[in-house]
Amino acid sequence: MKKISIVSIISILLYFSAVTFFLITKKDIALTLWELMTIAGVLVYTVLLAKICDVFNCNGLYKRLISIFLSCACTLTSAAHIINITVTRKLISQGVNVPSYFRIGCWPSVEMAADYLAWGLFIGLAFLCLGIAINKEDCKFIKYLSIITGMLCVSGFIAAICINENLWYIAPVGYGIIPITICIKLIKREKIN
Repeated sequence: MKKISIVSIISILLYFSAVTFFLITKKDIALTLWELMTIAGVLVYTVLLAKICDVFNCNGLYKRLISIFLSCACTLTSAAHIINITVTRKLISQGVNVPSYFRIGCWPSVEMAADYLAWGLFIGLAFLCLGIAINKEDCKFIKYLSIITGMLCVSGFIAAICINENLWYIAPVGYGIIPITICIKLIKREKIN
């Protein structure tokens, strides 16, 4: 558990470093790095949540639901970012006027909707299922953090599509900050046991 927790923390920190690098430089290489870290991040979360399910002997139904939700998240976010890297950005560099509704970073946009669906709804539902599935007495902190993560992700998704796209940023607080705390708690828990 310690190794995947450390990898998850590093992955999250690298993701936010890539975001910061892009926001400061606005360079294509920084955007590519950000997008690749997004794809890597969803894969790391898939392994992390599977491992947490094993450690806490989560109910088989919830494990399957978590796997389904994370599979959807992996598929959607990978498709959105690979399409952006290999098609959309290449067309733009060739001078093609790609409509904003086919671009990452614009709203409304097909690629952004897929990414919001992945990181808001499906990652959120996976964390909610994880929180519900954890029943051990010594894990209540992780249980509640997982539920909060899920609620923030789903709330950011719903708020972005129903109210205002800027409310999306509720979701990254959920999937970006709280899982670091979960991983630290898992590392400490392993040292105690």
